[in-house]
Amino acid sequence: MNIRFVASFSPIVRDVPATHALYRDTIGVAFEGEVGDYLFTEHLDGVKHLGLWPLTEAAQACFGTPEWPADLDVPQASIEFEVDDVAAAAAELQAAGYKLVHDVRTEPWGQTIARVLDPNGLIVGVCVTPHLNA
Repeated sequence: MNIRFVASFSPIVRDVPATHALYRDTIGVAFEGEVGDYLFTEHLDGVKHLGLWPLTEAAQACFGTPEWPADLDVPQASIEFEVDDVAAAAAELQAAGYKLVHDVRTEPWGQTIARVLDPNGLIVGVCVTPHLNA
């Protein structure tokens, strides 16, 4: 697997208003985008994409339901690695014994991604994100 860069890092957010207040109002991150409760920026030096991902939306993206499965640790964050070939990277993860949270798929914003959970419950994605490669 050839990792090109960290495509995204997103803390998983339980208390949306308090988290937005810390990152946006106190720290001063200038989020230029908002989709529902998901705030993000792609204009912060040193990172391609930083987002505040509500747990309900992470559960929806991973499992198709707004509830995180009770038998899994609640994740604290998500990290995504930009790769050359998502299907090949997903196959490497499976060959190493990791179970995909979902098969390779293309999200509505054009990103192709597969996800696993690391041993600590961190959501780890391997992806191709066209607009980050422009």
